[in-house]
Amino acid sequence: MNLAIADVEQCVKCPEHKFANIDQNECIDKAVIFLSYEDPLGMTLALMALCFSAFTALVLGVFLKHHDTPIVKANNRKLSYILLISLFFCFLCPLLFIGHPNSATCMLQQITFGVVFTVAVSTVLAKTVTVILAFKVTAPGRRMRYLLVSGAPNYIIAICTLIQVIICSVWLGTSPPSVNIDDTSENGHIIIVCIKGSVIAFYCVLGYLACLAQMSFTVAFFSRNLPNTFNEAKFLTFSMLLFCCVWVTFLPVYHSTKGKVMVAVEIFSILASSAGMLGCIFVPKCYVILLSPASKISSKYQGKRIFQN
Repeated sequence: MNLAIADVEQCVKCPEHKFANIDQNECIDKAVIFLSYEDPLGMTLALMALCFSAFTALVLGVFLKHHDTPIVKANNRKLSYILLISLFFCFLCPLLFIGHPNSATCMLQQITFGVVFTVAVSTVLAKTVTVILAFKVTAPGRRMRYLLVSGAPNYIIAICTLIQVIICSVWLGTSPPSVNIDDTSENGHIIIVCIKGSVIAFYCVLGYLACLAQMSFTVAFFSRNLPNTFNEAKFLTFSMLLFCCVWVTFLPVYHSTKGKVMVAVEIFSILASSAGMLGCIFVPKCYVILLSPASKISSKYQGKRIFQN
């Protein structure tokens, strides 16, 4: 019962933020539950986010230091830098999900996630398009040469991101994410979480990301058998396949949980999909740059057309 006995004949209802003890003679404060940095789960996820972001910064440093090596130049340096920077912020996104929820963080966590991931996935799409255009350029007289030289694939990032920004703006303008205080689901506990506001807008953001990932996967898959100079398509294919698998798994698990576990599931999905892109696309290149002899790198690309930017 939610009543505290003042004496034998009079009962007083406890306030909403309190509940009656076992003896029903005192109102005690409900425990506030949210995913905090002091919580072992929150601490672990925050540490993972920081470690992955630091590793991403390290990979970016390796690429900057070895920017003149054939393997870096062959895969469009500019797009690689953009992708690494966007992945760095993808790994930092979970930090917005940890801590006491408030109106600002509830809006920031979803909008930042949507926009930053759009930059990352659209960059992968731009890289796959670049791979195909670079292969087409090898045939004389192709009009594709102008598209490649003019950097047309780079506009894919701006256009795709702008569309996501519009979706997020409509979301914020109609029914933005907000704080939800649930003091009835669990006896003796107050669960504080961010709610999506407009569920339709949330699924529009996820659906748009899914469309970009599917496009990237399809283009990369059909270009995976291009010459070795352009074999980045194989790694892009695996990265998008892993990305799609993570988020397809996310939906049923997310809806079967609640409270801080639900938040942890979303954080883990963000980290897993980001790590998939980082590992599939950049770790093999770092291995070649750091552990393969320079002569081997040179001979691998000798006599082959290299696209650099």
